[in-house]
Amino acid sequence: MSLIVVGSMAFDEIETPFGKSGRIIGGAATYIAYAASNFVKPIQQVSVIGNDFPQEELDSLQQRGVRLDAVEQVPDRKSFFWAGKYHLDMNSRDTLVTELNVLGDFKPVIPESYQGAEFLMLGNLAPSVQISVIKQLKTRPKMIVLDTMNFWMDIALDELKEVLTMIDVLLINDSEARQLTGEFSLVKAAKKVLTMGPKYLIIKKGEHGALLFNNKEVFFAPALPLEEVFDPTGAGDTFAGGFIGHIAKTKDISFNNMKTAIIVGSAMASFCVEKFGTQRLVEITKEDIDTRLNEFVQLVNFDIALV
Repeated sequence: MSLIVVGSMAFDEIETPFGKSGRIIGGAATYIAYAASNFVKPIQQVSVIGNDFPQEELDSLQQRGVRLDAVEQVPDRKSFFWAGKYHLDMNSRDTLVTELNVLGDFKPVIPESYQGAEFLMLGNLAPSVQISVIKQLKTRPKMIVLDTMNFWMDIALDELKEVLTMIDVLLINDSEARQLTGEFSLVKAAKKVLTMGPKYLIIKKGEHGALLFNNKEVFFAPALPLEEVFDPTGAGDTFAGGFIGHIAKTKDISFNNMKTAIIVGSAMASFCVEKFGTQRLVEITKEDIDTRLNEFVQLVNFDIALV
């Protein structure tokens, strides 16, 4: 059930209408690993950190079954840092500070101990880095899932299009789907994306849920209505971690099982937003997850008489 997770491990500083986080742990790979570790072990982490990344955080990840053989620690440099401020609607935000630091020249090396992994989750990184990881794997995983963002569409579109030919599932939000394809309709956008290489497309719509597409079918998963959204940072990565964690646990890459995986991902994301950073993900138990999944089932379960 081995899963490779590639992405950033970083520091964030977040301001929302509910308060300020101060300097906290973040990064796509961190969120993905915390979410996925509830379903599958080992998780084989690939990332880069500076000399300022706390040992207790690394210990916490290892205790959850996250292997750090391919997490490079650069002794004389700092970790990636991002600071942002969310608007009142919690959907839009302003980036205040971005310091790439060690992430700026990250060249991941896949160790021999990671070879043969069945599943690969490529967090949001430069497409050239994502391509490099795929090419280093001697045996192609059963499923490769990739997350990206509008920034790479702006500055590295050709490389992004190349990596799209190498993957199975693409994860993007609705505005990114429109930018990538030039289509306003998400159905038309999905059809275009599926001609670029991926067999499946997941379009994340934040508080409005997520859509799953293949060439023949569409599935919609709602987001759980929450009384308070405290911090949406990392929700998309947590969604990805829940999704790939369920797929790796079940080893079932059918469209029907992906429907379940999207519900699992949505449930995990609903925990993430309840507190700053990874704090809520560290706290939750299997019972919490089961209860939350049942809430999702009740949300969409109904009987109707067709007339």
